[in-house]
Amino acid sequence: MDAGSAGLLAALLLLLLSVLWFLAGRSGTTGSRLPPGPAPWPILGNLWQKDVLPLYRHYEKLSSTYGPIFTVWLGPKPVVVLCGYEAVKDALVGHSEEFGGRPQIPLLMQLSKDYGFVSNNEKKWRELRRFTLSTLRDFGMGKSSMSQKVQQEAQHLVELLARLKGNAFEPMTMFRHAVANVICSVVFGSRYSYSDAAFLELLNAIGNYISFFLSPVAKVYNTFPSIMHRLPGPHKKVLADCQKLKDHIQEKVQFHQLTLDSSCPRDYIDCFLMRAEKEKGSPENMYSHEDLVMSVFNLFGAGTVTTSNTLVFFLLMLAKHPHIQAKVQEEIDAVVGTGRAPSTEDKLRMPYTNAVIHELQRFHKTRIENFPRMTTQDVLFRGYTIPKGTPVIPVISSVHSDPTQWENPRKVDPAHFLDEKGEFRKREAFMAFSAGKRMCPGEALARIELFLFLTTLLQSFTFQLATEHGELDLFSLWLEIERRAIPGRFFAIPRSLSS
Repeated sequence: MDAGSAGLLAALLLLLLSVLWFLAGRSGTTGSRLPPGPAPWPILGNLWQKDVLPLYRHYEKLSSTYGPIFTVWLGPKPVVVLCGYEAVKDALVGHSEEFGGRPQIPLLMQLSKDYGFVSNNEKKWRELRRFTLSTLRDFGMGKSSMSQKVQQEAQHLVELLARLKGNAFEPMTMFRHAVANVICSVVFGSRYSYSDAAFLELLNAIGNYISFFLSPVAKVYNTFPSIMHRLPGPHKKVLADCQKLKDHIQEKVQFHQLTLDSSCPRDYIDCFLMRAEKEKGSPENMYSHEDLVMSVFNLFGAGTVTTSNTLVFFLLMLAKHPHIQAKVQEEIDAVVGTGRAPSTEDKLRMPYTNAVIHELQRFHKTRIENFPRMTTQDVLFRGYTIPKGTPVIPVISSVHSDPTQWENPRKVDPAHFLDEKGEFRKREAFMAFSAGKRMCPGEALARIELFLFLTTLLQSFTFQLATEHGELDLFSLWLEIERRAIPGRFFAIPRSLSS
């Protein structure tokens, strides 16, 4: 047999195996009654169908066709998608245990090796999550001491922007650094200078990883990991750069081991080491050295990129809605004035500012397909039988744009969070930090950061876009800024003391 014939035979064999694999994936759901959805292609499923994915662009059309619960196929595997407030709340809150699992995500597994508090081991996940939340509270999360750390970093940002003297700047890096310093003070017991080039490299590594994690290529990686892992591509560089951050954390851990004083723990690492010593004889070994490194990595990443990106999105929205920015500044001037920095205690007397923060979070569409939930058992849900182990994607953006819950869902309207007296009101359909069993563990810290960073910046500056991008809609513009495809450049115009 010549080389050409052998190659053709191998290709046909590969195609046959792929089709059988796909059919096996579909036949595995014959005992279920999955929700309807768009017809999948062989092998790829709906993966590269532009009218299906990404969901944040197409969920409205899909839910109008198939209903609030529908199925998409990522390769040979079905994924159930939930849209709208009622369906998402029913799953995440009403059936929190049944929808409280987390599927194995190959890209995350390749990085973590299943260590840390995002482990797929349910018992380890519960234990390390509980320990982490308790330790963060001990070091000030939700307390005045944490607020002071955020205030200090916010003042550093103000000083940096003041030195620009009104020249245009790109906020992503400096905001990421400021937010990272808050979590570093708790995890490492120290902060980093804004001129620390090595630390900036680590920030870029975690930023690039999360950006890649949300990308279409990552969907392909997670669908066909055994193939993608053997191919060259951006995933190789992203994972290699993340290893540098893990090595940095490893050095920090070794220093802590040498200088640990059990009578006076300095930070999260010290507390973890002390707990590991206490649990040394346990056969389950939930506090291993590898678990510590990955838990710190996850805290660093989750505690940095999401909040800093949200702050940059806030700047974009306020620059595009200057009347809202001006009204927030009026409230800051009236409640805080110019003689001191804003504090968390001010929040109760600043209903409009609080409403704006919530409204901008509501309006912010999120890309969440790559980090789904999973059913922990066979579940009968709204007329459908969803098998155990099925990935489930609750589309939070659909909750935040549900016309049955919001008066003007497509418009930025702070009145969504204000009552008839102008006081702040909570809304059940606000799920910026998700809901149920897998709700974001860093919610309390993120709320403090968003309020203090934003009010401190607006106390001193008015923000305007330095470059208009008229050809892009607002969300497309944000996506381009978020993934650093175009620079999100702003002017920070100093406000006069009498303003």
